[in-house]
Amino acid sequence: MTVPQHQGATPTGISRRSVLTAAGLTAAGTVLQGSWGAASATAATAPAIFYSPHQDDEAIGMAGSILEHRAAGRPVYLVLVSKGENGGIAQYLNRTPCVLGDKCSAPGHYHELGWQESWPTPEVVSARTSEFNQSAKALGVDKVINFKLSDTAYGTESEYNAFVKQIMNKVRKLAEQYPKASHKFAAGWLDTTDPTQPTNATHKACSDAAYWLHKNGELTDIRFNHIYTYEAFSRSQRNRGADYVLNVPSAHMAKKRAAILAYNTWDPNRNLYTAGYHSVPTMLEEAYSDPREFVFGLPSHYTPGRGK
Repeated sequence: MTVPQHQGATPTGISRRSVLTAAGLTAAGTVLQGSWGAASATAATAPAIFYSPHQDDEAIGMAGSILEHRAAGRPVYLVLVSKGENGGIAQYLNRTPCVLGDKCSAPGHYHELGWQESWPTPEVVSARTSEFNQSAKALGVDKVINFKLSDTAYGTESEYNAFVKQIMNKVRKLAEQYPKASHKFAAGWLDTTDPTQPTNATHKACSDAAYWLHKNGELTDIRFNHIYTYEAFSRSQRNRGADYVLNVPSAHMAKKRAAILAYNTWDPNRNLYTAGYHSVPTMLEEAYSDPREFVFGLPSHYTPGRGK
């Protein structure tokens, strides 16, 4: 289907309770007021912190999990890991006719924006981040955190390793600030549109950072959401290997779809240019129609490093 313009969970390994709890805390807690601002100082539970590698990953594969934690009374913090520099998106939005054809939501499917296509693609970063903030608002998260890391995961091997260390340092600070928080990452070792090809390097860097921090004993409560399953696999195959399949309730699914629509909204007055939909239309459409999310624990055979 095309993304429009503009009940329970079935555990297979990890229980719903263990997904919702951190360091022995129960899922019950105090729902915070003022969902777009900072979390209340009187919160009774530690936050669940979700790490989105790029702008759109949170809407595609984490939104239902975010809403599940909020419904259980957990404060939820949403982190944008990378700036999301992307010359390909600039190329799409600089050219007419649009590669999406009639699916494009720009008036007349016309967009010759003149955005910079070479690194660091400032207009792309700005527009994608506006979409991310709109998505976060639709999900009602308690705090948005932007690491503002240049996405160098696709550089040299040394640049990739340095990027992993940058993520580790940022996550470490949050873990020190919120010692009983749970941490939710992308399942980077799985995130590829073609299972025979290397994974998305930025996603892999995020799960590598989680792996090393867990190995060092700095993180204990970690989970991973499979983002690319919505494009890599048919609907009947998406739950393969998942430790926990979240069946997103209809009320939560409505909010998830609102978050997805943030990436297919053309409104230059709000710096919204459907950058996300021009980037990953199939993934957004499939996530819009499939009311499930797929959560993994850290596999015992995990191998750190890019493309592994």
